[in-house]
Amino acid sequence: MGMFDWTEKNAAVLQQGGVIGPDERLPWPQTAAMGVQHVIAMFGATVLAPILMGFDTNIAILMSGIGTLIFFAITNGKVPSYLGSSFAFIGVVIAATGFAGKGPNANISVALGGIVACGVVYILIGAIVHAIGTGWIERVMPPVVTGAVVAVIGLNLASVPIKNMASSNFDSWMQAVTFVSVGLVAVFTRGMVQRLLILIGLVMASLIYAVFANGMGLGKPLDLSGVGSAAWVGLPHFTAPVFSANAMLLIVPVVIILVAENLGHLKAVTAMTGKDLDPYLGRAFMGDGIATVLSAGVGGTGVTTYAENIGVMAATKIYSTAVFVTAALIAIVLGFSPKFGAVIQAIPLPVMGGVSIVVFGLITIAGARIWVSNQVDFSQNKNLIVAAITLIIGTGDFTLKFGDFALGGIGTATFGAILLYALLNRKT
Repeated sequence: MGMFDWTEKNAAVLQQGGVIGPDERLPWPQTAAMGVQHVIAMFGATVLAPILMGFDTNIAILMSGIGTLIFFAITNGKVPSYLGSSFAFIGVVIAATGFAGKGPNANISVALGGIVACGVVYILIGAIVHAIGTGWIERVMPPVVTGAVVAVIGLNLASVPIKNMASSNFDSWMQAVTFVSVGLVAVFTRGMVQRLLILIGLVMASLIYAVFANGMGLGKPLDLSGVGSAAWVGLPHFTAPVFSANAMLLIVPVVIILVAENLGHLKAVTAMTGKDLDPYLGRAFMGDGIATVLSAGVGGTGVTTYAENIGVMAATKIYSTAVFVTAALIAIVLGFSPKFGAVIQAIPLPVMGGVSIVVFGLITIAGARIWVSNQVDFSQNKNLIVAAITLIIGTGDFTLKFGDFALGGIGTATFGAILLYALLNRKT
């Protein structure tokens, strides 16, 4: 079967609660509509990550589309997945560039060099997995380690929205309004609205912000002047990477998180579809690595397979890879619209801060879910100690210096968890 040979299924299959597999598709109009839904699902996080790092949002969206097509080609169209901006890079990019949290990142080039290096290491790991399988990864990074490392990514970032994205009491209240809005959408709505909880919560909070700031003068007004003056079509701002040893050493360890994410996502899709995707794992790593290198090579974010889109597949039971091809093409079109970029830039910083609190919290809980779903036994002291130390050194930004190079926070927690588990696991 070729890469583009999907078997067409009619919509009646869905009415009967049936499943559309990776190598099947609905008629093209329904496939396109599902593609739009996947764009919306990945949209909030794929746009939020570059904003939090001071990157260009249009490039991030454009490269997420191109990256998804690369991933599709390298996995031979067999793995349903969308590649969006990875949050795993946010902490290390902020650390490497000293970014203050608003506007363009003046030191973006150094971060891009680090992300490219991380992508290259990821491709090499993919090649090794393709050759010898995944057993070694699961031995080095059992669920207690991956869960702790994923949780630390969220916890390490906790101070960013709270310290940097609220300069006044009004701003702090607006952050609270935002995360409550997202929470209300998450719990009290159903169907498509609930799937778009971040996006709809963000719009609600922005409207409330405008009432208090623009209407009552309590805060910095919401400014939409940039949206009106922006062109509908235009090129994004491309930036070339610069390779600095310090930034690369800080950012490359993120590869461990990308491997853990991708491995988890593939296992989730295997469980949902009943199709064994393990033989494609090496290809999935390489596809993700190549997409990351290309994205950072022109000024975009590092990319990863997206849990948001896996959530949409779980809800719709449509696992067709055709849907992701259409979603990628839509993202590429959006990437060439400066007007779309201007709308994103107009979102008030406290609202972004409130959304960040939710997103970083969800990452943290995703780590805890790895423990729960793998039934990690915390009555075993080795698991207890590994998780306990990893969470605190990651959250507290524990830093070790090796000459001029400093390894902090997420890096010490990641390497620490792997080494500590290897040490403590010797006693059986």
